[in-house]
Amino acid sequence: MSSPTVRQMRALVAVARNGSFTLAAELLHLTQSALSGQIKELEQLLGVKVLERNTRRVTLSEVGRELYPLFDKMLQDLDGAMADIASRKALNKGTVRIAAPQMLACTLLPEAMAAYRAEYPKVQLRLVDCPVDNVAGRVFSGEVDVGIGPERDALAEIDALPLFEMPFVAVFPPGHALAAKKQLRWQDMNDHPFIALQGQFTERLLREMRQPLSPHNEVTFMTTALAMVAAGLGVTACLPYAAPMVRRYGLEMRPIAAPELTRKFFVYTKTSRSPSPAAQSFIGFLGEFVQGSRSAL
Repeated sequence: MSSPTVRQMRALVAVARNGSFTLAAELLHLTQSALSGQIKELEQLLGVKVLERNTRRVTLSEVGRELYPLFDKMLQDLDGAMADIASRKALNKGTVRIAAPQMLACTLLPEAMAAYRAEYPKVQLRLVDCPVDNVAGRVFSGEVDVGIGPERDALAEIDALPLFEMPFVAVFPPGHALAAKKQLRWQDMNDHPFIALQGQFTERLLREMRQPLSPHNEVTFMTTALAMVAAGLGVTACLPYAAPMVRRYGLEMRPIAAPELTRKFFVYTKTSRSPSPAAQSFIGFLGEFVQGSRSAL
């Protein structure tokens, strides 16, 4: 047996609720003959009557009394789901979970989130800060909708959308010997205790530099490296977006020119799950925000 259509269910619910074909037809914006046709089709489909008609009133049959609450609940659930989808599409609701490395999560990203919230206040943004090498994994596991981080070894089922590319800069205390250099080279960094990040940060630097670099210390978070530099324990390298945190530690930044090494950042999403309207909106907004922020650096 075929299932009743949504129109047939709406017809029965409207007649049952109003006790009148005339009122039900007006409510559904149908002619009475069209409404009667839908009820007739439903009865033919079921093989039983759902309404009892007489000259004075319309009542539900025994089968109609059983079907009415079921149809009514199904239609309420359907209408609620459709309204929810429309609201999400209009960015009147929705949640976007974002994973980002700690340094990005305490500099550029909160500013972008605040700007987005000012424009779309009904969308909830939730930030997960984590080690840089864990960002894509958080996306893969489904813990977050969007990951933002530097280029890493490819993961299956992960899409990578380019976000920005920036050159490395040296970070050191005021009055440091590196400040006297007219042009900084990576080998100059090696003359001082170099504080690096664990994992692919150092591995990729070594591959790209093609020259010796011996980290004195490897830590998990860039904020730890900056605190160590501020304490006079060495120097480090980061990207220009970290400037607010570098200044907070009272440190200086200088470009490293020979060779100039850059780092690409991407927006990571899962290939098997299309981003929600809110996530798509945030990704587009973030791209424009980053372009504006880079102009201000």
